[in-house]
Amino acid sequence: MNPILNKNMFFVKEHVGMFKASNNYDIYDPENNRIILISREPNLGFFTKMFRFSDYKRMTPFHIVISTPENRPVISIKRGITFLRSDVEVFDEHERLLGTFKQKFFSIGGKFQIYDTTDNLICTLQGKWTSWDFKFMKGNTEIARVSKKWAGLGKELFTSADNYMLQIQDSVAPDDSVRQLIMAAVMCIDMVLKE
Repeated sequence: MNPILNKNMFFVKEHVGMFKASNNYDIYDPENNRIILISREPNLGFFTKMFRFSDYKRMTPFHIVISTPENRPVISIKRGITFLRSDVEVFDEHERLLGTFKQKFFSIGGKFQIYDTTDNLICTLQGKWTSWDFKFMKGNTEIARVSKKWAGLGKELFTSADNYMLQIQDSVAPDDSVRQLIMAAVMCIDMVLKE
């Protein structure tokens, strides 16, 4: 696991775009305001791009790569075409499966369960329908939280850009692989739950 993921706070900033097919993010260290990771969709196909501008956007496949600014892979996230609910696979920097996300079919505010490679439930990501606030819960214990940072009325009205703050609790060990799954899940919130 990349040591960058040992941190507990990450600021995720979506690239601004009025008409964009791909979802691109820069991930900052909030302590020094430096980009420490980038999240891109490098291999977006022609038909996927076309469907991203239609009512079928939520059903399109994606392959997101989270890497260092020097383009060294850290995590990759893949989903095929979906109809009713999303199942997402998460891979490490060597393309080994880390776990999966399974979207709950009917959930108010959005929810998906995060499983390890042997299909054991690790934690649940759950949102509120009244706000843009998500918690990672392991049983009854919150292990991480994602909240939306408002970028200003003009930016929110005329673009689809979002900014998020991810905070991982101190109770999660720095070398715990759940950190990789949490980071991957943050990149999927928009594409799976909020589009």
